[in-house]
Amino acid sequence: MKTNKNMGHIDRSETFDEFLAKDGLLAETEESAIKEIIADRIRDAMNKQGLSKTEMAARMKTSRRQLDRLLHPENGSVTLATLRRAASAVGWNLRVELE
Repeated sequence: MKTNKNMGHIDRSETFDEFLAKDGLLAETEESAIKEIIADRIRDAMNKQGLSKTEMAARMKTSRRQLDRLLHPENGSVTLATLRRAASAVGWNLRVELE
């Protein structure tokens, strides 16, 4: 675990992103947030469509265990293929962009 050398000092001009980047945590934090947003959106779509986890897994042609990994906000080991199948199962297309 990394420690901040300036633990007692708060730089009020520094943004939160700058703080995370300085400590080497920005990319990891962004990835986690994106994964959590995707999981929430898929869960919301399932609820709106009245889909159970079993029905959703069947639409995705996967196991319920795999779906549980996708929906768990802290599990970052979900592949693009799994995300694409989940999106398709609720009538969406997955689009990935590089900036």
